[in-house]
Amino acid sequence: MRIYMIGAKGIPAATSQGGGIETHVEELATRLVALGHEVSVYVRPYANPRRIKEFKGVKLITLPTLKRKNLDAFANSFLATLHVLGQKADVVHYHGVGPSTLAWIPRLFKPRAKIVVTFHSRDRFHEKWRWFAKAYLALGEWTAVFFPHTTVATSHAIQLFCQRKFKKHVWYIPNGVDIPKKLPGHDELGKFGLQPDGYFFTLSRFIPHKAIEDAIAAFKSVVTDKRLVVIGFAGPNYIEQRYEKKLRAAALGDERIVFSGRQTGETLKQLIAHSYAMIHPSRSEGLSVSVLEAMSYAKLVIMSDIPENLELIDHSGVSYKSGDVGALKQALDYVLADPKMTEERGKRARDSAVRLFSWDSVVSRTEAVYAALKNI
Repeated sequence: MRIYMIGAKGIPAATSQGGGIETHVEELATRLVALGHEVSVYVRPYANPRRIKEFKGVKLITLPTLKRKNLDAFANSFLATLHVLGQKADVVHYHGVGPSTLAWIPRLFKPRAKIVVTFHSRDRFHEKWRWFAKAYLALGEWTAVFFPHTTVATSHAIQLFCQRKFKKHVWYIPNGVDIPKKLPGHDELGKFGLQPDGYFFTLSRFIPHKAIEDAIAAFKSVVTDKRLVVIGFAGPNYIEQRYEKKLRAAALGDERIVFSGRQTGETLKQLIAHSYAMIHPSRSEGLSVSVLEAMSYAKLVIMSDIPENLELIDHSGVSYKSGDVGALKQALDYVLADPKMTEERGKRARDSAVRLFSWDSVVSRTEAVYAALKNI
């Protein structure tokens, strides 16, 4: 099949200033190419500054955008939508509820193509958006279900929301993770002043709804020689830049807290693999790729009790009431007091990741959705 994907900043995710959607699109697209499909991904200029035209067999189509918080995704997705009308596409796959507002265009003007939307998360609850963007993203939840031929949800919580709110069938296909075959070395830890098993970590972009300040506040009140590594970065917009300043100010006075900056590749693998446990305090998620990565390395995850998090851990982590710093502090004390339990739940987390969240399974199920559309 000839498949066109719209909505990601770019691939590879490691160099595109992206996050979970970019990782999802990269893994999905490259594996579909390996299965014999022709896949093209629309990318943005700042995510592909060298104007690379192909990545692991995936064609990259770079189109302009307006690099402003409220217009970036819409502008690039709109141009991609117009461009795809002139292509021989069997499937046009939109990623995200914002881009899905444009799915009516190929549905109407390219009737031979099948239109798919992946509903990654309820973006309107992300705190960086103001009222107009929130309203537009609320509309996007409706369009994600009613404009395409079919819709994919990355979590059971989103699937149930769509079915209850809109009375429409929605496929469940989660995010995936590469399962490491062996433990990486730990030679990269020294530059951060870390020792194996000697630190907790958080991993995300510096976006307010990730609630990293809760992890910092709770950790500062815990008596331990272990450290907290904050892995991530702020994007170019002022909200994320301001949030990073807030996080660094919150960490002042505690030399145990380390900001590593954005990390990828071998360094990121080592930071995850040799940690004691992960802290994931997010107030809003789709299905967290960073949590899946921690689970794949047999790490217990201490996480907020939002539904999208709870369906991941399957009794392998520790949850606490979202936004309750005191409860998070108690969870940290509990995990520190019982290293054997922490190790056992980490192993259970890896088993769950292997069984339920391999990328091969995700791609196989997505391919099955595409195939089912031939009969529509």
